[in-house]
Amino acid sequence: MFSDKKLKAFVPTTNPQRAKKFYNDLLELTLVSEDDYALEYDANGTILRVTIVRELTPQSFTVLGWNVPDITAVIKFLNQKGIQCNKYDFLEQDNSGIWKSPGGSKVAWFKDPDGNVLSLTQ
Repeated sequence: MFSDKKLKAFVPTTNPQRAKKFYNDLLELTLVSEDDYALEYDANGTILRVTIVRELTPQSFTVLGWNVPDITAVIKFLNQKGIQCNKYDFLEQDNSGIWKSPGGSKVAWFKDPDGNVLSLTQ
């Protein structure tokens, strides 16, 4: 029933202006609408709805992620914008924060201003 429907992704924020700076200016997503309830971005054909909430307890797991062709280049781009990848004691990561999964994928994590965990996978 849903295999031919467009997906809409959601991530919460308590501070829409700070989130707007992050998703617009740092991640360079295109803002398509904004109101008192959310910011909506075009994320390569998927709508990312940054929903405004009063309170937020960020989860410790990934809530949103991107598949990228060159994770090292994307991390360098993020680093130039002041965004650093998370380092976890329970994973073997390289200096830039990349973990190599048992299946061979390269994965790295970073946080948005609200503490939501975002990921990159190559």
